[in-house]
Amino acid sequence: MSNEAQHDDWAAATEIMLQLRWSDQDALGHVNNARIVTLMEEARIRWTREDGKTGRFESGTVVASIQIDYTRPLYYQPEMLIRMGINRIGNKSFTVRGIGYQDGQPVFDSTTVMVPLAADGVSSRLLTDQERKWLEASLIAPDNS
Repeated sequence: MSNEAQHDDWAAATEIMLQLRWSDQDALGHVNNARIVTLMEEARIRWTREDGKTGRFESGTVVASIQIDYTRPLYYQPEMLIRMGINRIGNKSFTVRGIGYQDGQPVFDSTTVMVPLAADGVSSRLLTDQERKWLEASLIAPDNS
């Protein structure tokens, strides 16, 4: 796939720059693989709550499934970039795809299935029209690998 086609597939993606912490690294100077899950969580929270009280996901969301393919080591540096978009919207869940970059190179590719919680904080619920509209604005091409 050409870079231009990839760019078009990701035109609706959101880019989030994250600061890496000294404690994120392991003995080899790589960011520990478990810390990448935390960095992805931070990016998702910033993204879904980017403008404060949004009216979206008021009772929160939970991770139903997560998959990460590590493509190269992520080294401790001051920051990294995560590009995020939605590649599936269901009735009671949606899938976030996130690709982490360092020095312009992909370091991981992830998919996370998220489920919105009902007011009881335990049960799942249907996506609202407002949430669905917001998610649709961030649709990217599905991962066909």
